[in-house]
Amino acid sequence: MRRAIKALYKGEPVTEGAGVKLRRIFGYYEAPEFDPFLLFDDFRSDKPEDFKRGFPWHPHRGIETITYVIKGDIQHGDSLGNTGVISSGDVQWMTAGSGIVHQEMPKGDPNGSMHGFQLWANLPAAEKMMVPRYRGLTAAQIPQTILADGTRIKVIAGHVHGVHGPMDDIVIQPRYLDCDVPAEIGFTHTLPDNHTAFIYVIEGAGGVEGQAVTNRDLVLFGPGDSLAIEAGPEGIRFLLISGRPLGEPIAWRGPIVMNTKAELELAFMEYHEGTFIKHPINQPL
Repeated sequence: MRRAIKALYKGEPVTEGAGVKLRRIFGYYEAPEFDPFLLFDDFRSDKPEDFKRGFPWHPHRGIETITYVIKGDIQHGDSLGNTGVISSGDVQWMTAGSGIVHQEMPKGDPNGSMHGFQLWANLPAAEKMMVPRYRGLTAAQIPQTILADGTRIKVIAGHVHGVHGPMDDIVIQPRYLDCDVPAEIGFTHTLPDNHTAFIYVIEGAGGVEGQAVTNRDLVLFGPGDSLAIEAGPEGIRFLLISGRPLGEPIAWRGPIVMNTKAELELAFMEYHEGTFIKHPINQPL
């Protein structure tokens, strides 16, 4: 059964970190509809003043943050000892688990542009306090496939047409695809019926089940074993994201997401008391 549109989201402008202006497509209030995903931000801007203040040191626990950069550089560092730069085409997949403190400082490109997206995925109760881990994927490490009709698909997580993404051991069984479909071409993708699935348009325009969609539109799909998108006259590029719902209670405040209010209060108490980090730098996984 082909999936119908459940809802269409356009997001709203918000300011986060030390003054970063971005577009939040869904977050705290919409999260129950997107289980296991919690938040999705579009931080594309061609004005350095929108992003240069960045996200100074802050904690996370109980979630995974997935950052995909398509233009510009982001400097990062974390309490595991990781430092470096995420550049155009790179992905940062950070599993906060029991607790990590990090910073993300966008630098943009030589023209002053910074384009990318951040997704938060929830961790199940059994994995909330797992050992944190950081994985940085360069553009060259992300496989892609080109279909006979010219559709190009970068496979960050999951699989498509025999190509498997490098993020293949995540508990929610995610698919994260960057799909670029030529003009007037139809795209169909099969996936588990019970998985939450959405697309987010990042270039061009097209149609989904008779509904016109364009840049910065997010389509959340209902149940079914496949979804379909029709590219418009200029083609369409979109992120296709899906994952297995957890069906667990959410206790969420700021950068920490747990299952109960007591767990949330404990996390913030530990952060303020200096006992938040449970696994020291370079401890073997």
